[in-house]
Amino acid sequence: MSKKDLKLYLRELDKEQLEDQIIDLYTRFKEVKEYYDFAFNPKESKLMEECKLKISKEYFPVSGRKAKMRRSVAQKYIRHFNRLGVEPSLVADVMFYHIEIAQTYSSEQFVRQEAFYKAMLKAFTEALQYVDEHGIRKEFMERIQQVVHMANEQRWMNRQGFERVL
Repeated sequence: MSKKDLKLYLRELDKEQLEDQIIDLYTRFKEVKEYYDFAFNPKESKLMEECKLKISKEYFPVSGRKAKMRRSVAQKYIRHFNRLGVEPSLVADVMFYHIEIAQTYSSEQFVRQEAFYKAMLKAFTEALQYVDEHGIRKEFMERIQQVVHMANEQRWMNRQGFERVL
């Protein structure tokens, strides 16, 4: 069904039928419920705390297990926040937090996997593109420079890539 067809269909419904459909969608689909819950009661700080906690557990698990270091956990939250329409500066904060927590981990524990360094460079590149698209690079410049500095200080194998991207 195209948007045009949907609009035509929705125009045929009366207010009560439209309300019933929206309530049905709300109860059936988790994504619709999350969207409306966020739209009418945006608890961004709670979402950010939950997100940062899960990201930090990827590198510093509470149970003493081995760190998983999955970039996908942060990416999932970033996509989710973009879908919800979270403030761009908060999304960028999560993007840089992920890189910073990974650098904290690598300062304490040597990481051998080349994939880790590639993933961090990709995350950094995407974060810079994001802040540029939203015109908020100036707001994050200190953190950006700190990430590049830490990559150099920890002698990451792709540290020149961080400088090039900057």
